[in-house]
Amino acid sequence: MTATAQSFNGNLKKALAGLRRIDLEGLRWRVFDAKGQVLGRLASQISTVVQGKDKPTYTPNHDEGDMCIVINAKDVCVTGRKLTDKFYRWHTGYIGHLKERSLKDQMAKDPTEVIRKAVLRMLPRNKLRDDRDRKLRIFAGSEHPFGDRPIEPYEMPPRKVRELRPRARRATIRAQKKAEQQELGLSTYTRKRKKGEEVDAEVGELE
Repeated sequence: MTATAQSFNGNLKKALAGLRRIDLEGLRWRVFDAKGQVLGRLASQISTVVQGKDKPTYTPNHDEGDMCIVINAKDVCVTGRKLTDKFYRWHTGYIGHLKERSLKDQMAKDPTEVIRKAVLRMLPRNKLRDDRDRKLRIFAGSEHPFGDRPIEPYEMPPRKVRELRPRARRATIRAQKKAEQQELGLSTYTRKRKKGEEVDAEVGELE
């Protein structure tokens, strides 16, 4: 056991589980920083690397993917209202025991499982799936026990923001103007109210 692994504060047994079953010769160790990244976009990049699709030697029936280390899983982001509207469901096997847990509760319980499920559901369901799952190591914080390995930080591709269509652009401008008018009207109302209170106070003093 290396000094880096000994200084790791997390669950070392879980972090190193199944490493002996992986042929590490010739594999690269890629590190993904999940801080501020959108869940689906991050998972698609991880699934590409763990399958080896970023290599010119990619073959569908061979496992040529690299080791993927994901850090800061607790700081991953989601768009829209998925935090409260997305649910994970499973059945215990007993009658009526359909369980469900929202994404917000799952992030509080175990954020690493959120990224693992997102990546695994993007992988093909074949005999190579378990081997690819073993190459995925996810940690909630910024620490990991693989500091002695030749680590390569993975740079996420720039996000391409699609231009709004003319109709959507006009609707956005109208909404912004409406919000500004509401704020302006509220501020005018508060100023008038304060002025009225000051006048009432002066009349009360004169009386």
